[in-house]
Amino acid sequence: MKLFRLRVILVGAAAAVGTLAPRLAWAQDGALNSGDTAWMLTSSVLVLFMTIPGLSLFYAGLVRAKNVLSVMMQCFAITCMVTILWTAYAYGLAFGDGGGLNAFVGSGKLFLSGVGIDTVSEFADTIPETVFQMFQLTFAIITPALMVGAFAERMKFSAMMVFMAIWLTIVYAPVAHWVWGGGFLGAGGFLGERGVLDFAGGVVVHINAGIAALVVCIVLGKRAGYPSTPMPPNSLVLTVVGAAMLWIGWFGFNAGSQYAADGTAGMAMVVTHIASATAGFTWMCMEWTSRGKPSALGIATGAIAGLAAITPASGFVGPMGALAIGAASGVCCYIAAGRIKRAFGYDDSLDVFGVHGVGGFVGVILVGLFASETLGGIGLDVSIGTQVKNQFIGAATTAVYSGIVTYGILKVLDRTMGLRVSPGEESQGLDIALHGESGFNL
Repeated sequence: MKLFRLRVILVGAAAAVGTLAPRLAWAQDGALNSGDTAWMLTSSVLVLFMTIPGLSLFYAGLVRAKNVLSVMMQCFAITCMVTILWTAYAYGLAFGDGGGLNAFVGSGKLFLSGVGIDTVSEFADTIPETVFQMFQLTFAIITPALMVGAFAERMKFSAMMVFMAIWLTIVYAPVAHWVWGGGFLGAGGFLGERGVLDFAGGVVVHINAGIAALVVCIVLGKRAGYPSTPMPPNSLVLTVVGAAMLWIGWFGFNAGSQYAADGTAGMAMVVTHIASATAGFTWMCMEWTSRGKPSALGIATGAIAGLAAITPASGFVGPMGALAIGAASGVCCYIAAGRIKRAFGYDDSLDVFGVHGVGGFVGVILVGLFASETLGGIGLDVSIGTQVKNQFIGAATTAVYSGIVTYGILKVLDRTMGLRVSPGEESQGLDIALHGESGFNL
């Protein structure tokens, strides 16, 4: 009887191995991997969590009480609209096949045609394409949402929605294709093919949004009373809670950009945390030294600056690089959000350019240095000098394109529908004037 049971067990085991063998070989060939898929499902949720509620709360705490709902509404509405546009055509513009124009913009995949439960993307072949496009959608959502902080408290909601729809179409999607549609991910995008390193969005997200935000706040003009009238944040509690949510969600943002649950994703998570902590600590120390007191707003803003800076480098550098990038971004963003903004007089309400634009630029350039194996990185195929040059070209190209096209969009909209709310609406507050609601019972 025992011998019979043993034979049954052996036969069953052999059958199981025979059944699983093709699947194991399939996985080895780069097909769907359940571990990678599970991690990317989680990462997609984390990045969406960064916008709603993370960024919404971060911005809501920084504006005046009469404008709390307006910035939250803008982030929420952008999330909804970008999702529809991404599904309809923008995913194809960013990651579709562009034929002869493949180096500049993609095409196809209208309404996610061809994206089924069994399809995989050429950019991430161990996870379903449904998950890949969802992960990339969360990036397309947060990038325009970042800009909300630059024009907070003074832009028409209708103009904002039209502007964001056009900007996503002719700025974000092409830039995403330039960088991520080529190079280490696939074939096509001319910046990626040139060797520009942008692991998780220093060029595509932070420089792109930061430069556009600067242009918007300049074209729109200053808030009434700025800078003579005090405009303190209405709730630093909301801001610090939002910053903490952003920090947590950023692990999906950066570590998720490996598209696999592996060692590179693990290191990306480690360096993300190190850089954020270092930048927050650096900002706190600088503020403490110059102003006599460390502030909660300062350390939270510094942490976000570090997260923005480590984003392009997160898959390429080690802990030493993370410490350097965190410290550099803390110093540079502190100066940009304070001294430079005051010197030039532009009203970047919540320091989008100072934190994301400058922080992104710092990270994009320094990845060319700290990706070197001698400095703890993964190693470069070219010299440090060549890579830094490539990084500068990628950053400058995106900055120029984003700035010029953003300006053009704004001027057209200003002439056709107007960009700014009336003085009366601005004085009353956008919550009541535009939405008929109040965030607080004042």
